[in-house]
Amino acid sequence: MEKYYIIDQSLLPETFGKVIQARHMLDTGKVQKISDAVKTVGISRGSYYKYKDLVYEANNSSWDRKALISFMLDNRSGLLSRVLATISKSNASILTINQNIPIHNVASVVISLDLTHMEHTINDLLANIKTIDGTSKVNLISIE
Repeated sequence: MEKYYIIDQSLLPETFGKVIQARHMLDTGKVQKISDAVKTVGISRGSYYKYKDLVYEANNSSWDRKALISFMLDNRSGLLSRVLATISKSNASILTINQNIPIHNVASVVISLDLTHMEHTINDLLANIKTIDGTSKVNLISIE
């Protein structure tokens, strides 16, 4: 089971902060290519790809946190409803839902959440979604 921590930057390798800087440059359009972003912040492309989906910045001013999760759903009636009920029970608020059409009887789903009033951790929520028969590849894409 994955666990997530908020850790003071001084305890982490400098590379993690540079990965976040590079991702921010790409997200805001300051640079168009990953190679330009990593060159600007002074890390290798390998370091960027290794950590880009694993390190995130938590802003003190945004404790009304948002998260983006993804998962795969078997093409069965009522399955998405069960996932949404699980999210609702945790007191997370659903902001958006994007479900693609099923291919080979499996549909990809991305949900954005407001975690402000969530009663449990994001780890608990992901674990609860994973226990629903018919869900797979449950992942936290990003959190702020």
